[in-house]
Amino acid sequence: MSSESAHPDPVRHHDHGMWLVQFTGRVLVVCPRCGGRALVVPLPGLAAPKYFSALLFQPRRLTCGGCGAVAEWTAEERGAGLVGAVPGGTEDPFFRRPLWLQTRCAGRILWAYDEEHVDALAAYVGARLRERHASPTMAMFARLPAWMKAAERRDDVLAGLTTLRSLARLSTPADRSDAAHERGDRPRHHGSVLFRGGPY
Repeated sequence: MSSESAHPDPVRHHDHGMWLVQFTGRVLVVCPRCGGRALVVPLPGLAAPKYFSALLFQPRRLTCGGCGAVAEWTAEERGAGLVGAVPGGTEDPFFRRPLWLQTRCAGRILWAYDEEHVDALAAYVGARLRERHASPTMAMFARLPAWMKAAERRDDVLAGLTTLRSLARLSTPADRSDAAHERGDRPRHHGSVLFRGGPY
């Protein structure tokens, strides 16, 4: 075996400033009725938003293919503005349901919204070289916790992401990850974003 094949070129990841909110178009959650896998998506027929941040205010629908549960979410009105969803954490930003894609990893909880989110995280974590081409202010990868970025945790995190990818293909209550039971499904306090119109 040549030294070149033994030490292949490192994988390079280019971070162009993708926001976490860009992955909220399809969120897998635990159904509030049966505990199986449900899906949260924008209401059908909506125009594509001009700005990514508009996704925080876009009306959503939760549906469960297992038990038929349906629910709808709209942004709360507060005075002349709207209170939008806040992405991040182990609940979906709209209905505050536990995410379906959760697993224990390196003593913590690894989560994702859907398979596309898992793939994006895997591409970043698996890269040996990471290049940033945008401001880190709102960028998802720049805001990942240090343990997910650490080289010594790479194999653990990639294994956890493989588990999440497998969970995405499952749907019954019995398939639910034990990590999704962590807080007993109680509603938790969450922050808010106020929108008063205009470019954002």
